[in-house]
Amino acid sequence: MAWKLHFIIVSVPIVVLCVFGEQDFTDLCPIRKRYLIGHICQKACTKDQDCPKKRMKCLCDGECGMSCVTPRSSCPWPVILENANISLNQETWNFGDQMSVHCNPGFKTANGQAMAQSRCQGDKKWSVTAPCDAVSTCNDPLAIENGFFVKNGYLIEGTLVEYKCHPGYRLEGPAFTECLENKTWSNNGPTCKKVYCPPPPEIKEGILVAVKKVEYEVSEVIYYMCKRNFFMDGSHSVTCLPNGQWSDGPACRARCKVPVQRSQVIYQGRKVWVTEIDEGLVHHAENVWFFCRNKTQACSYTASSKCFDGMLQPPECYEEPTWVQYIFFSKNVVSEISSCQEW
Repeated sequence: MAWKLHFIIVSVPIVVLCVFGEQDFTDLCPIRKRYLIGHICQKACTKDQDCPKKRMKCLCDGECGMSCVTPRSSCPWPVILENANISLNQETWNFGDQMSVHCNPGFKTANGQAMAQSRCQGDKKWSVTAPCDAVSTCNDPLAIENGFFVKNGYLIEGTLVEYKCHPGYRLEGPAFTECLENKTWSNNGPTCKKVYCPPPPEIKEGILVAVKKVEYEVSEVIYYMCKRNFFMDGSHSVTCLPNGQWSDGPACRARCKVPVQRSQVIYQGRKVWVTEIDEGLVHHAENVWFFCRNKTQACSYTASSKCFDGMLQPPECYEEPTWVQYIFFSKNVVSEISSCQEW
């Protein structure tokens, strides 16, 4: 018997891992510039062996290109730059570390930015050390008569300044003006005109105690009086406000007639007949207590009602005694029977 051998060839992929050193990435580093201001370039190199000292490494040093630097060399810290706030991006300030330079409002870096990154270089200096310079600003806006403007900080492009008027004056025109790119303002500001109030309003059943004029100045006070038998509800005076309107005035409220003829009531803490009350009238906002009958227990209790501008409505439980009850059975009038509270 003949045997045949069959061979199956299987392809297995082979993975090759390549490890590159720092010197293999020299193409990513900028080519050294010929002239640099404020940056001293270290010895040029292409690999670590080009450096004169063992502790030096061939590393990218910004615009100086690949240079021999000491990795652990450090730059000065802390750093103080005029018109700027400085903060480290990490906890160290060695070669390659960065700090953030934030210019104060109204200032920018030399290239016109409000914020820049400064790198610790091979010459042990930071790449950005120049102070932030003031940007172009507008002069103060025009002053206005009887008013003033409010500004905060530097008047740079886009800054809004608000105008306000002195008390007793009203703003007419735009309240804000903006600093433009050409260092001028978007408008010349508003005007402040003196505020007056018209004659104060008359009130019903009231008397205005004032010299009649066409207009009244701000803060001027006018007084009111109520006619006889009327009660003043609210302040007895009004004031001309800065908006040209009067403050809330009073109202003269009428007295109320007590709607009882043949029963006593409780008024001002006393139990009285209506004839004992002056003219049978009570003042606005005063309370009168009426006697009501508890028919089940044959006793009396009280319920109150308040006078409001001439209207005094007795409580629903109150019933006016008839003439017969009042004349012949006066002791059984509701206000004269015993109180339920005595039970």
